Amino acid sequence: MGLKLVMWNVLAVAVLFSWVCSVEASVSYDSKAIVINGQRRILISGSIHYPRSSPEMWPDLIQKAKEGGLDVIQTYVFWNGHEPSPGKYYFEENYDLVKFVKLVHQAGLYVHLRIGPYVCAEWNFGGFPVWLKYIRGIQFRTDNGPFKAQMQKFTTKIVNMMKAERLFETHGGPIILSQIENEYGPMEYELGAAGRAYSQWAAHMAVGLSTGVPWVMCKQDDAPDPVINACNGFYCDYFSPNKAYKPKMWTEAWTGWYTEFGGPVPHRPAEDLAFSVARFIQKGGSFINYYMYHGGTNFGRTAGGPFIATSYDYDAPLDEYGLLRQPKWGHLKDLHRAIKLCEPALVSGDPTVVPLGNYQQAHVFKSKSGACAAFLANYNPNSYAKISFGNMHYNLPPWSISILPDCKNTVYNTARLGAQSAQMKMTRVPIHGGFSWQAYNEETTSYEDTSFTVVGLLEQINTTRDASDHLWYMTDVKIDPNEGFLRSGKYPVLTVLSAGHALHVFINGQLSGTAYGSLEFPKLTFSSGVNLRAGINTITLLSTTVGLPNVGPHFETWNAGVLGPVTLNGLNEGRRDLSWQKWSYKVGLKGESLGLHSFSGSSSVEWIQGNFVSRKQPLMWYKTTFNAPAGSAPLALDMGSMGKGQIWINGRSLGRYWPAYKASGSCGACNYAGTYHEKKCLSNCGEASQRWYHVPHSWLNPTGNLLVVFEEWGGDPNGIFLVRRDIDSVCADINEWQPTLMNWRMQTSGKANKPLRPKAHLSCGPGQKISSIKFASFGTPVGVCGSFREGSCHAHKSYDAFQRSCIGQNSCSVTVAPEIFGGDPCPNVMKKLSVEAICS
Repeated sequence: MGLKLVMWNVLAVAVLFSWVCSVEASVSYDSKAIVINGQRRILISGSIHYPRSSPEMWPDLIQKAKEGGLDVIQTYVFWNGHEPSPGKYYFEENYDLVKFVKLVHQAGLYVHLRIGPYVCAEWNFGGFPVWLKYIRGIQFRTDNGPFKAQMQKFTTKIVNMMKAERLFETHGGPIILSQIENEYGPMEYELGAAGRAYSQWAAHMAVGLSTGVPWVMCKQDDAPDPVINACNGFYCDYFSPNKAYKPKMWTEAWTGWYTEFGGPVPHRPAEDLAFSVARFIQKGGSFINYYMYHGGTNFGRTAGGPFIATSYDYDAPLDEYGLLRQPKWGHLKDLHRAIKLCEPALVSGDPTVVPLGNYQQAHVFKSKSGACAAFLANYNPNSYAKISFGNMHYNLPPWSISILPDCKNTVYNTARLGAQSAQMKMTRVPIHGGFSWQAYNEETTSYEDTSFTVVGLLEQINTTRDASDHLWYMTDVKIDPNEGFLRSGKYPVLTVLSAGHALHVFINGQLSGTAYGSLEFPKLTFSSGVNLRAGINTITLLSTTVGLPNVGPHFETWNAGVLGPVTLNGLNEGRRDLSWQKWSYKVGLKGESLGLHSFSGSSSVEWIQGNFVSRKQPLMWYKTTFNAPAGSAPLALDMGSMGKGQIWINGRSLGRYWPAYKASGSCGACNYAGTYHEKKCLSNCGEASQRWYHVPHSWLNPTGNLLVVFEEWGGDPNGIFLVRRDIDSVCADINEWQPTLMNWRMQTSGKANKPLRPKAHLSCGPGQKISSIKFASFGTPVGVCGSFREGSCHAHKSYDAFQRSCIGQNSCSVTVAPEIFGGDPCPNVMKKLSVEAICS
């Protein structure tokens, strides 16, 4: 062990020396930044996961990321998607990794490839293939030979693919960074010596693959040289790399948070996200990756958790459908422009920190060539601050940072939104005649042909191998005619303990009750009186998983399903334990085995039509056909009338739906100022956690599209509608002397003696026009987009300029100046403009 450690240290030092000192290396690093072809770079990155969208969406997503000011696209590599069975690889359709990386390259952007291969990512089983857990003697993510052999095999497979396609930057490709493992530090701490040995091995193995680009380990404070350790979180300004010669990297700047079934929808204000990034940069940070820049959709059964919703929108700058989320996208775009103006100074030296007050600081960067950039920060979440810096005065909003690329003129403040805001809407798509549904009833009692019987209760994952969410447990109970409850009418109580995640209980083929857990408490207990009769009774339990866990230790030991005990209470004998009698098992649904979601399978059974379809029955399959609507607006299914189940279109799974699981939590007003956490800004309390389910255009045929729904609980399919996502209204909310990049360029070039007035820009979506002005006020308006109202000061001609310039146009611009709105309504008062325009 000692000799191996010495050899590893020698190798690490040698490789580090070659990366940091060699002039031949095209990608290296030093204490200030990643160095590409000899040039230090401040790099702005964003996560876009290729399996969470369709290949047809990729070019548009990448282009919008580039327009938003990104230099790098970051993605995980999803092992269970690429190797669904041992040695059988899949790199087609939305798992075409090479195509995705090449598209990024064609757009002129770099790639950070997070090979892992553990990804977490709210992805089923953390990205591990389930077959991995059945390898003899395996223990995941620790110093275990069988696991390390499989991990190295897959990592090598991916690296060799990238080399063969010449996709590393050293071969002229876009990949400038790779990641091994993922957020392993907390796991290492829990595992102790075995964890430390494993992380050393993982780093050694990765470096030995000779990619020619640096490797990263996130949340890994002891990442061995030459691997760079990096930070993940809502804020990372506090973070420092573990060696002075490594750059300060933020691999996951969380733009929001994931949605769980039963939980409210989290949002992170654009002002706070921008503040966190500017704060990281002013502390010497040089690489920031937004997690997520486009979150996308957990198609099929890829969502982990458990209880993670199908939508992985993540409140990202590009929403689940690939549309700009405004003002977040635009506000960050302006931030990136401001940071890039400061780049020559930022990469040249450490900042000088100048105290400006109790909660205020300046971070000043200077280069030998004379470049100067300053970041003026007000950390007070409650109060404005008027500060003196240099020979000038600056007014800083609460919880904000102003960026001065010449140490004089402000071009950007994190709390002042210059970007347009937008309110989105889901509009029903007219379908001639509507959806015409047919139904098929899933059987609950007859499984002799495909079931098997054993004594005792089986664990679900080991039984299904995660081939289905569903496992049937069936047993018979004999009730003596002399049982007292048959005369008293007081039903015996059936109690079932389950490791989750949802459970339906049937007595003699009739649904008796349902129980389900949550992300915080996935295990559940069903306990209810059940209607048993004299003689033989069949108890049927349908256990359902809602994604396998994606985070935590000992993946290979995790359980699901009915683990017991299963008991009957209230019999003459008192309590009867059913756990160790004979149980029959059936993996999956009959409808799944028949392939009812496919064109061929759906024609193999008799479907019911007529009034029966509208009844809210459990365990029902529904199907209909429809033609694709015209237009290019993103599409979704409104599933608000349904309970819980899965959706397929033309045989492809959109994912799980569960609108009947209403969001519980505390929703209310959200102030951007102050430290953000995932429970701070929430919506949808008391409503469905997710109502709309994304339908990619590329999944549709012009005519005859097959839509199949499996409903577990009992919903009304007549309430399902196809909808399109449109912009409902657009807003601008701008101070009359808001700093702008154009102002700075004009002043620094000597072309302007005083600041230029900012402009309000309004732009509807493609194919839309501004149909009316809902609100306009120049003065002291209050509120936010969607709920503006006039303040004590209001220019009465505020509407006129927008009526003239905007009505009937797709986009328009209006200068924010008193003369445009009929004069100054309140001299000596700092004014702003708030406007909302309706798009149609």
